Amino acid sequence: MTSHEHDHLSRRSLLAASGGLLVLAATPGTAHAATTGVAVDNSPQRATGASRTSRLTQGTTLVHADLHNHTLMSDGDGDPANAFASMRSAGLDVAALTDHTTLFAIEGLSSSEWRRAGQLADAANVPGAYTALRGFEWSHPLLGHVNVWYTGSFTDLGGSSSMGRLYDWIEGSGGIGGFNHPGRELLRFNDFAYDAGLRDQMVGLEMFNRGDDYLFDGWSSGQSSPLNACLNAGWRTGLTGVTDEHGTDWGFPEGKGRTGLWVAENTRNGVLEAMRARRFFATRVSGLRLDATADGVRMGGSLPTVKGDIRFVVDLDRGPEWDGKPLKLQVLRPGSRAPQVAEVVDAVAGTTTEFTVPLDLADGAWVVIRVADPTQANASPGPAGHPGNEWGVAYSSPWWLTA
Repeated sequence: MTSHEHDHLSRRSLLAASGGLLVLAATPGTAHAATTGVAVDNSPQRATGASRTSRLTQGTTLVHADLHNHTLMSDGDGDPANAFASMRSAGLDVAALTDHTTLFAIEGLSSSEWRRAGQLADAANVPGAYTALRGFEWSHPLLGHVNVWYTGSFTDLGGSSSMGRLYDWIEGSGGIGGFNHPGRELLRFNDFAYDAGLRDQMVGLEMFNRGDDYLFDGWSSGQSSPLNACLNAGWRTGLTGVTDEHGTDWGFPEGKGRTGLWVAENTRNGVLEAMRARRFFATRVSGLRLDATADGVRMGGSLPTVKGDIRFVVDLDRGPEWDGKPLKLQVLRPGSRAPQVAEVVDAVAGTTTEFTVPLDLADGAWVVIRVADPTQANASPGPAGHPGNEWGVAYSSPWWLTA
């Protein structure tokens, strides 16, 4: 055993033995505020982001979420008792602890730690203001990692050693799941082999993890775009951004992934409903608001269209800091290895952009809007000349064309 492993196990033992629950002080600026918070630096300072109210739709409010985080209860460095408070101070309205499940709880959750994560989430949860969730990250070194939320128990590699067994477990649990940092592990979820029985429960695909854009992850090694592979396989996932924090800066600093959720209420049930509806977007910019419709259908929904001109309307804002900032809207469609780009539209932050694009179900069932900053480059580029080689700001969840 290395000294690092000994130190890690010692810290885990101390945590397991410690008692007490997190008592979270009320923090201003959550879902009751008119604007979203911006993570300024590694301190609980706040700045003003975009309004939480959509210019396009009614009945929901924007909340910002981080659904993937780690602590000493698996392979992280931070005390889990501090995590939810840190994320709330960073301007997040929804937060989850998702420590790894492995084999024999090595660098992964034990049953007692699973219970403790639930206690901490319950203590931090403030219905209507701050939603705290417990989940776990099923972690296979070759197949990949899958986050699972809204379950009363967890499964690990001892109980679910394959994608099929994991899918069976999720289906039986009634929970929801998401594909994490897609393409990082060699087998990539058996290349996203589709299971129709899990279509409704696999709700997410990470597009931003930490500071990385996963549009072309693995491209330089000959892999196809994870976005292309997942959606072409038949999965109907929304798109998320997460920090995947392993240190002690939960929610900080600026530039890590976040998910914008459009919720009817900021409660556990409200968050679950929005996630099942794929009513969310991925970003790595705090304080951002993105809402979009296609022929009046909100992102995450089905378009009853076989072929025709589709009118898109996009609401994009980040408050005063980005007023007038030029951006690009890239309309992504299925391709063989990388998404095709049906249209690139000029947009300006703080405004609503309308445009029409012809779509044909024969060309593929899904369409995604990617928001890009043309003044910066994607650090993980794909095909030469592809618009996705510009720096990604946000992704809408897909729409699916249906006959």
